[in-house]
Amino acid sequence: MERSFLTTIVRDDRSLSSREMDVTQDYEQREIESASSLSRRLKLPFSNLSLLTRALTHSSYVNENPNSSDDNERLEFLGDAVLDFIIGAWAYNRFPELQEGDLTKIRSAIVRNDQLANFARRIDLGGAIRLGRGETSSGGNDRDALLGSAFEALIGAIFLDSGLGAVEAFVHPMLNESQEFILDEIHDPKSRLQEWAQAEKLGTPLYETISTKGPDHAKEFEVEVRIQGVAYGRGHGSSKNTAARIAAQTALEALGISFK
Repeated sequence: MERSFLTTIVRDDRSLSSREMDVTQDYEQREIESASSLSRRLKLPFSNLSLLTRALTHSSYVNENPNSSDDNERLEFLGDAVLDFIIGAWAYNRFPELQEGDLTKIRSAIVRNDQLANFARRIDLGGAIRLGRGETSSGGNDRDALLGSAFEALIGAIFLDSGLGAVEAFVHPMLNESQEFILDEIHDPKSRLQEWAQAEKLGTPLYETISTKGPDHAKEFEVEVRIQGVAYGRGHGSSKNTAARIAAQTALEALGISFK
């Protein structure tokens, strides 16, 4: 259903207005990174740089420069929908042991504006956003709300220009690097399992790596958690720690223990 929805949006929104083709000299005078430079730096080969320019254009800039391209609010709306789908699919595949409730928590933790702002800072997106004088003087290019929205707009632009696969290739590395934080945002299953085991006078849970698969740059680990020699759960992940967390979480689910 999501793919059909996204495909429809592509057909409806690919025709850009002539205003979007106007990349003004004022843009360069503000000493911010150009769309072409950002495209090269992030290895995003945009076929339509005016689309990327629009993603980088805040409404405050358009208000002061009426001949500039449209602002990024429509792309922000689209990017939000695209991210929701991609993050949901990523969480589903990355954490096969997790139930719907935890997958929903993961998606919610990632799409929060402050986390999207962190992604934007990671790629120095703030240095390329076109702002009005008031927003510039108040440090708008480092404010969470503005950065998170610009990141969503960038995702919308990538999607329109190059499709869903290009967005996945751009976003997945960020998600993979953030999975420890993501699990922390939900809860710390290892600590919770240890608390339970000690309360039951069963000692400390032990984590053993059962298998390692894949090439060096994309390894996947399988870890089993045991308490007094009895296996309680297993988990898979791109690091031993991630796999151990998921193993602990699986054990808690099997024991019917609340995460909170």
